[in-house]
Amino acid sequence: MSDPITLHSEADARHQQVISDDQAQFFRDNGYCVMRNVIQGEELQLLQEQTMQLVVSGISRGGDEDYLYRQKQNGERVFWRVEYVLAKLEITRALMGHPFILRSVEKLQGRNFVPTWDSMVVKVPDQGAVVPWHRDAAHPVGCEEPRPIFNVDFYLDEADLKSCLWVIPGSNRWEAEKAKERCSRPGFDREDAVPVPMKPGDVIFHDIELLHGSPEGDGNSLRRTIYFEYRPGEIEAQFGPHTLEYLTLKQHLLLDCIETRKRGAYTEGEKPYEYRPTGAFSIAEVKKPASYRYAHEYFWRNEVD
Repeated sequence: MSDPITLHSEADARHQQVISDDQAQFFRDNGYCVMRNVIQGEELQLLQEQTMQLVVSGISRGGDEDYLYRQKQNGERVFWRVEYVLAKLEITRALMGHPFILRSVEKLQGRNFVPTWDSMVVKVPDQGAVVPWHRDAAHPVGCEEPRPIFNVDFYLDEADLKSCLWVIPGSNRWEAEKAKERCSRPGFDREDAVPVPMKPGDVIFHDIELLHGSPEGDGNSLRRTIYFEYRPGEIEAQFGPHTLEYLTLKQHLLLDCIETRKRGAYTEGEKPYEYRPTGAFSIAEVKKPASYRYAHEYFWRNEVD
C-alpha cells in the first residue's frame, strides 16, 4: 500500500477567532475540518488528568450504565466509550463553552444551534478495537435544509496512524445506497480514505453522514476523544428525534457551560461566546439546569408527533 494521501483544511485557534469562509466551505464539501491548538496549557492538562478517572473506571469495569464496551477481532472485550461526560466532570462543561468552537458551530449552523450528544471515546493502550466504516446518523428524511449536523471531536492525546480517524472526503454527500455499499466491504479498506493524525488539543468537526472509522490499534498508545454533537435548532424542532422540551433544556445547559467557562482561571482574557438564539429559540429567562444528564430515551418523540 502506498503512503496515504492527506487532504485537510486546517484552522489554527491561536490565530483565528472562528473558522474562515474557505475552511467552512471545505467542511461542507468534504464533511470534515481540522482545527489545531484549540485546547492548550492548563486546560489541556486538567482535562487529561481528570478524564483519567473515567478511563480507570472503564478499564476496571467499575463504571455505571454509561460505560460501554466492544469486542476486538479476537473476541476480547475492551472499554470503548463513556456517555454523558458533562454530568461527570465540570471541566467538560467549561470545554463545551469554548468560544472558538461555538463561533465556528454558529458559522455553519446559524445562531439557533443546540447541543445534543456528549461522550468520550477511548482507545486503551494496546487494546484499540477496530471502528468499522460507518456514518454516525442520517440527515432527517424529507429535510432539504442544507445546514450540516456534526460532531466536534476534542483530542486529548496524540492520534497517530495506529489510532487516528480515517475519513472518506465527500462521502457526506453520497446517497445512502452508495454509503451502504462502501461500508459493506470486508476488512478496514483504506483505498479511498485519508488519515487524520491529531495532536493533543486539536479538534475535528465531522459531519454525521461522513464515512469514517479507525483500524484495530494493537501497539497504540492511550487515545481519548471528547465528542459534542450540535444540530441546527430549526431542523431538530421540525424533524427530531428529540422533543421540543429537550431543546429548551439543552439551550439552558449550553448557557450554563458558557458561564462555567468564564469562571476558569485558564480562560482569563478570553472573549466569551455570546449565545443569542432568535425567534422561537430565543430565551427570555435563563434557568439553571436541573441536570447535566438529560438521557435521550426520555426525550424521544412519539411516532405520532
